[in-house]
Amino acid sequence: MKIFLAILPLLLVAGFGILSIMSPKEIEEIEVLNNNHSVNFNLSSSTLPFPVLAIQTLPQSNETKVLNISKPWVNSSDPLNDPLNETELWLNSTDPLNDPLNETEPWVNSTDPLNETEVFNISKSWLNTTDPLNETKIFNISKPWLNNTDNSLNETYVPPPKIKQQRKFSILDRTEAGLLQARNAIREAINSSQTQDPDYVPIGPMYWNPKAFHRSYIEMEKQFKVFVYEEGEPPVFHNGPCKDIYSMEGNFIHTIEMNDQFITKDPQKAHVFFLPFSVVMLVHYVYIRDSHDYGPIRKTVTDYIDVISGKYPYWNRSLGADHFMLACHDWGPDTSSFVPYLEKNAIRVLCNANTSEKFNPAKDVSFPEINLKTGLMKGVLGGPSASKRSVLAFFAGGLHGYIRGILLDHWENKDPDMMVQRYLPKGVSYYEMLRKTKYCLCPSGYEVASPRVVEAIYTGCVPVLISDHYVPPFSDVLNWKSFSVEVSVKDIPKLKDILMRISPSQYIRMQRRIGQVRRHFEVHSPPKRFDVFHMILHSVWLRRLNFKVHDDDQ
Repeated sequence: MKIFLAILPLLLVAGFGILSIMSPKEIEEIEVLNNNHSVNFNLSSSTLPFPVLAIQTLPQSNETKVLNISKPWVNSSDPLNDPLNETELWLNSTDPLNDPLNETEPWVNSTDPLNETEVFNISKSWLNTTDPLNETKIFNISKPWLNNTDNSLNETYVPPPKIKQQRKFSILDRTEAGLLQARNAIREAINSSQTQDPDYVPIGPMYWNPKAFHRSYIEMEKQFKVFVYEEGEPPVFHNGPCKDIYSMEGNFIHTIEMNDQFITKDPQKAHVFFLPFSVVMLVHYVYIRDSHDYGPIRKTVTDYIDVISGKYPYWNRSLGADHFMLACHDWGPDTSSFVPYLEKNAIRVLCNANTSEKFNPAKDVSFPEINLKTGLMKGVLGGPSASKRSVLAFFAGGLHGYIRGILLDHWENKDPDMMVQRYLPKGVSYYEMLRKTKYCLCPSGYEVASPRVVEAIYTGCVPVLISDHYVPPFSDVLNWKSFSVEVSVKDIPKLKDILMRISPSQYIRMQRRIGQVRRHFEVHSPPKRFDVFHMILHSVWLRRLNFKVHDDDQ
């Protein structure tokens, strides 16, 4: 001790002597070193006017501290900055009890030597340390871009399942799903047992497939909905004749508008949309007689389509494919041609079902022309059995088209078995002649359809269809060859031979089948199941089953 006390004065004198000979710059460098502990300066170039800060290391640690790139302004180059916190001075604690491992917020650090979990500072993620022994990491929720997203080395990482959002089904989707179900039911019915029905079970060769037809009819009754546009005023719209040769136009329009089973007031739930104009009324009220100017009819129909397509989205949605019109007048096809989509896409229910005039059986419907002079069937139904019919063939009528001219030229008053004449003798009933006859001749007039077809069926007379390019009513369901005779125009001279070659037993079978299919041509008010009104609707229903309508956004 005495020796140390003796040497101490000498050491002090030597120290002051060394300081006295050092330059001011060297003294400043020593002070900076003392203040910054282990901060290294790169002095590789003595020409540099100032030292370059390369890497900062935490005291008492070999870990590298990377500068804050996202917030460069918080990186301090102030030599007076506290080395324990070179980012935000105000966070440094002067509390002597503060844990030296975290001089910012001591409560977030764990001092438990057994604690293997490092809890991150969520609010100030840049203050967290990256201990290589840490096995659990809590992500920065408030600043997710600071988290390490590289999970290639994490064998336990399981990506979250992707939740596929299901598209919401619209009313149209449910409507189309119902039609799909109906199509499947019809297909299955072909090979299944016959469905029972309290009113009528279709059976026999008069039907192409009676089980499929029956199932289709039942599906129609279950779900088929029609929306009738309310636009338009009588007498052209929502009106039609009911007591003449075009009576089916008015009969159907009035019946469908009063029907509760198939009509819907909500167009979103409709399968089809009815255009309630009458071609007969257009001709009567809009067309100027003998003017040969179809312009007024064209404008009326075109304006009507413009009105409904502007007010409702349904015409434009399908370009008219789920819309239908009905016409028994000869000008029905011409009227539809005034609107291209009405002729090309829409379902046209026409008496004049002539394939040579753009009638398309795949989308259009042939329906019967029925002449109800009183509006009722009273007095026109029924006739004797086959054995009580003595006349082979019968026709009475004037010239109306070239086919009748050919028929009259070959057979008028030429053969007692072939009663072909222009006018009946006075006192002879037309319907009584039908009931006495085996085969009723039904030649086309100016147009292919003829009311004589239904008149023959009503009275139990086998109809002989003399026409070219004619599609008989309901021919997608009914096998007309099983209860009628079809003769082309070129075979009119051979007409008697054709009829005579039909055996008596075959004729009896045909005549009996007439009685079975008659229900499909009867007009009732209110309508009855399987009658002509329901058969027209069923034909439209079948066409609607053949296509699918999509929303505009699909």
